[in-house]
Amino acid sequence: MGSPGQSNLATATRVRLSEPISTGGPNEFDAIRNQELEKFLIGAAPNESQEEAIKREEVLGRLDQIVKIWVKNITRAKGYNESIIQEANAKIFTFGSYRLGVHGPGADIDTLCVGPKHATRNEDFFGELYKMLSEMAEVQELHPVPDAHVPVMKFKFNGVSIDLLYANVSLWVIPEDLDVSQESILQNVDEQTVRSLNGCRVTDQILRLVPNIQTFRTSLRCMRLWAKRRGVYSNVTGFLGGINWALLVARICQLYPNALPSMVVSRFFRVYNLWRWPNPVMLCPIHEGSLGLPFWDPRRNFKDRLHLMPIITPAYPCMNSSYNVSTSTLRVMMEEFQRGNELCEEIEENKTSWDTLFEPFAFFEAYKNYLQIDIAAETNEELMNWKGWVESRIRLLTLKIERGTVGALQCHPYPGEFSDKSRPFHRSYFMGLRRKEGSDPQEGQQFDIRMTVEDFKRDVYAYSFWQPSMWIYVCHVKRKDIPNFVFPGGIRPPPSKKSPKKRKQDEMSAGVSMPESNASNTQLIDTLSTEEPVRKKPMVTDFVVSEAGAGFPEKLATEESSDTSTHELFEGTLPLDGMESVSEPFHEPAGIEPSKASTSDQSGTTADIHPLDVQPDRDLEELEPLELPVTGQVASKPVHQPALKPLIRFSFTSLPKATGNSA
Repeated sequence: MGSPGQSNLATATRVRLSEPISTGGPNEFDAIRNQELEKFLIGAAPNESQEEAIKREEVLGRLDQIVKIWVKNITRAKGYNESIIQEANAKIFTFGSYRLGVHGPGADIDTLCVGPKHATRNEDFFGELYKMLSEMAEVQELHPVPDAHVPVMKFKFNGVSIDLLYANVSLWVIPEDLDVSQESILQNVDEQTVRSLNGCRVTDQILRLVPNIQTFRTSLRCMRLWAKRRGVYSNVTGFLGGINWALLVARICQLYPNALPSMVVSRFFRVYNLWRWPNPVMLCPIHEGSLGLPFWDPRRNFKDRLHLMPIITPAYPCMNSSYNVSTSTLRVMMEEFQRGNELCEEIEENKTSWDTLFEPFAFFEAYKNYLQIDIAAETNEELMNWKGWVESRIRLLTLKIERGTVGALQCHPYPGEFSDKSRPFHRSYFMGLRRKEGSDPQEGQQFDIRMTVEDFKRDVYAYSFWQPSMWIYVCHVKRKDIPNFVFPGGIRPPPSKKSPKKRKQDEMSAGVSMPESNASNTQLIDTLSTEEPVRKKPMVTDFVVSEAGAGFPEKLATEESSDTSTHELFEGTLPLDGMESVSEPFHEPAGIEPSKASTSDQSGTTADIHPLDVQPDRDLEELEPLELPVTGQVASKPVHQPALKPLIRFSFTSLPKATGNSA
């Protein structure tokens, strides 16, 4: 893999937005730390066996044969002559983790079937091909999702999980050497086809833009493992998915082109801990293309200005791949980036090991209060359909709670499901709750989120294929009442030894009173003491709950924020220039002037917050944090800087000028 990486270096240098932060290579200590990381990775996330790799290739080959037979059958059924039937063809492409070479044992394969213009999606792909697959003994758990944002057919083929997309391009014949990375493939196709093709196009473009493919792959395997263990790997719940992590890692590889994987991991946390979201991360300049397709451009599209964590895909049409991120999930990820940066500094100083960085996040110890979302259906097929829909809606509950409480109550959705073995066709989801850091609670002040939950349930029950046997129930549970089936083996682990950070969390809960409630079936979450200690780092803020009955709490007592700008933030009017993380009170480092987009008065209240001040006669460019050193070599030890958010300029130098004829 060394040669492809070397050949990519020139390409990456030509199209990169800015010069590398460092072109220096590793020193002796970097090489040692890299060996330790790769040794850890082999044990924690081993590669698939040779037998499994061969089986995957055989499955893909068999699937390619099936779609070729399918397209000839439908061509014949539509009455085309024999010559067209003989030339009729379809082709299977891979993308995602399998195409990037970072998949592990048992991972699914993201595949794309490209068919001719006369092979339609609804009638032929989800009709005839679905029927063919359903009659094959090799195919199990066949589950079509035609109404998804990107329509997909999910199934297992000889035990290998497959996600199959479909793109019917404007060609009568699909050549075997079809190049889907060409812009012309997008001509005269519908939006679903553009989205379906985007996966392959983005994956191929990433591999072209990174300076060293093998370093990128090893680094990405590390970051995927870290994100899964720390509970921030899930696009559907508002965190980041596989393509998002790939883009973030690829950008670090561009900024440190000669770094080893251990150095890329360390610089990943250093850079993104300092990143000023919502400034976008981009691997190459955004270009309009020649087909007039809509692309991410906050100058023209107001909704694009509201994205909190833009990570832009490098293939035309360039889009934000992380539009699902909410204020609460961004807060969680920023806390994890800060933790990762601190631990990487300790690793470079030989104060700790890689195991500590990859330690799983103890979700059910992090909060004192949770929402539990239970769903059930009558059959397994109904449950698969129902849970897929509910999972896509859970992030909306996070947004509704954020807006309904004006940001006073923060949510941390767990990116996964739990199953109670004693209850068939049942699944449970959990969401941690805490009061916003830095708010000043007042005794007796409460807010009621019952209507928010009811609104969420109405959205869920609006499912087009809802059946009376499908139901959902939302309730509040305290940490001590978390059901045992969420723990490995159904056994609740003993309380972990308190770290200094955990002891600070307990100190934050000290002096909390439990107000009385005369209302029946009411649970009150108390506000924290107004004399809580000053903290420099974000801490998990727990609640004390007085419970007077089972079910969802009628009132959660906390303070409604007095910050007048908070309401604007939760309505989505988030500036891109100089905006601090909206969930935590970060401050500008000394010597750096605050951005004009966000100023603070003496009381610390943020004022004059506006959306991105875009200028249509200027172009868009992603810029790096100013505090990151630009040197010829990578320092073996981290540069000691305050863990604060630096100011980033936001200039416009890589997009064509907006015109009145813009798409």
